[in-house]
Amino acid sequence: MAMTKSSEEGSVNLEVRDRILLIGIDRPKKLNAFSPKMLSELAEAYVRLEEDPSIFCGVLYANGPNFSAGIDLAKFVDRMAKGKRALPFPEGKIDPCSLRPPFRTTPLVVAVQGICFTITIELMLAADIVIAADDCRFAQLEVKRGIMTAGGPTFRMVERAGWGNAMRYLLTGDEFDAVTAYRLGFVQEVVPTGTQFQRALHIAERIAAQAPLAVSATIENARISMEQGPAAAVAQIIPMQQRLLASEDAKEGVQSFIERRVAKFVGR
Repeated sequence: MAMTKSSEEGSVNLEVRDRILLIGIDRPKKLNAFSPKMLSELAEAYVRLEEDPSIFCGVLYANGPNFSAGIDLAKFVDRMAKGKRALPFPEGKIDPCSLRPPFRTTPLVVAVQGICFTITIELMLAADIVIAADDCRFAQLEVKRGIMTAGGPTFRMVERAGWGNAMRYLLTGDEFDAVTAYRLGFVQEVVPTGTQFQRALHIAERIAAQAPLAVSATIENARISMEQGPAAAVAQIIPMQQRLLASEDAKEGVQSFIERRVAKFVGR
């Protein structure tokens, strides 16, 4: 069967499994290179993740042996030359690279494997937890194309790894492996190839078992600290805690402690 133009452009597929939203990158014949269509669908998936009250956590993964070779650059050059954002996520929607508000507060775990170039790293560093297969090949290749990375690694790689370690790869475009990514703090676990999705799903299930309002507040407070400094985060602890204590979930958490049972949280 001949591929339609839409199928040639790839897709981002969604599946809800219990309280977890599975976000699947699907263009394996093109090494999952992102088309404008796929980026738009990815942003919509993040909106679903953030706004659907029945979803407590997300898992971002890719079909096939590779996560992504990056963006389909030829489809974006004209846009970039006109001074527009390289990654055309819709205004007012959740930005998967977390460069502008509104910011995601629903937790997201990422599973990566194989080729993990450019936007893969940008999405990883903007997520919460990353599980890497041991066959991963990472690279921030933009300097080899005469441009610079636009999705956050210029500051997030520095935050995680320090100036010299970040510049070692940002300024050369050299590849690095999963062990190096783990050493530099870009991924949180390295697992045998083929098991990365199940491991990411297991962690997502552990997160989804917690009180979602408390999880979101934790992410929000950590972001405030990173962007505004520890003092700003400290100033928000008491009002955040008061808001949480007024929730049904906090009452359930206390009652489950008293009754020595597993809490059943509902997100209210």
